[in-house]
Amino acid sequence: MVDLEKAPPARSPEGEPVPRADGEGCLVVAVRLPVRIVALVLVLPVRMAWDALVVAGRFLRDTVLRPVGRALAWLGRALFVWPLVGLWRYVVVPVAKGVGWLGKVLLVVPAVWVYRWVLTPVGRALAWCCAGVGAVLTALGRGLYAGLAWLARYLVVVPAGWLYAWVLTPIGHLLAWCGRGLARCGRGVLWCLGKVVTGIGAVLYWTLRILLVLPALAVWRWVLAPVGRALAVVGRELLDALGHAWRIAGHLSRAVGRALAALFRWTVAEPARWVYRSVLTPVGHAVRDTVLRPLAEAARAAGRAGRQALRSARLSVRQARADLRRTLFGEPERTPSVDRREPSGAKARTLGSSTTALTKD
Repeated sequence: MVDLEKAPPARSPEGEPVPRADGEGCLVVAVRLPVRIVALVLVLPVRMAWDALVVAGRFLRDTVLRPVGRALAWLGRALFVWPLVGLWRYVVVPVAKGVGWLGKVLLVVPAVWVYRWVLTPVGRALAWCCAGVGAVLTALGRGLYAGLAWLARYLVVVPAGWLYAWVLTPIGHLLAWCGRGLARCGRGVLWCLGKVVTGIGAVLYWTLRILLVLPALAVWRWVLAPVGRALAVVGRELLDALGHAWRIAGHLSRAVGRALAALFRWTVAEPARWVYRSVLTPVGHAVRDTVLRPLAEAARAAGRAGRQALRSARLSVRQARADLRRTLFGEPERTPSVDRREPSGAKARTLGSSTTALTKD
């Protein structure tokens, strides 16, 4: 919230006022409140419109976009993902396995056989031949290298060493002595030129300093820096004012939203709930108890009667068909059925008779 009261100035233990740490003056404090009020008036409609758009966007997202997105996702899976999965699982994978098996049988196995029984022996034979040829060539190369090294030593190295020791070395010493003399002369000339250049540089430095640097420094120190500080204070105050206005507008917008929600609840939602609970629910219960349940019971009774009538008609038709077949073709012969499962009493009597016969024997 905006602080409408001015804070009392801080004072030292001796009772003297202490300057503020942030360097704000009376003009800044006096301008801050009107600027914040103007910013609040300008920002409040924007913040309320923004909150309304946020609420509408959330409602649209929850009621329209999310269900549509889920339906589109399911449709995409049904149209693209599941057919592609089925194609991959039941077409591509079996075909790839078959092609892989054919490639192994037709290419890999023959290639392995050719490599193992043809290329490996041929390669070993070629390696043995190349090793012999390499040994011969190595011996020839060593002999040729020894001969060429002897010739190079006595035709090139020895004459070159004599030429370096007795010709090039004296000439190099002479040239080095001449170069040292020229270097001493050059250092003197360079020292003189350095002094001249240093003097010219000092003159140019002080000229540029007096004509350009000092005026620019004065403009920066006494014009640009105060203007920049003032603009920085103004910008900071504007940003602070906009921030305070945005937060206050948020509180006001939330309060307006709550008021509108309460108005909607007490003018629409609560009457609709009361109508639903006090009017529609008893009417619905009465309609259910007086109309719908008797109709359902009558429908179920009619269904049971119809099913019973159909069952009786079916039995009558079946009996009439059996009587007609017996009249036309006579009574069918019945084979006596043998019950392989003896009752427990008969089994006990059989065991007792067999035990008595064995005792008598």
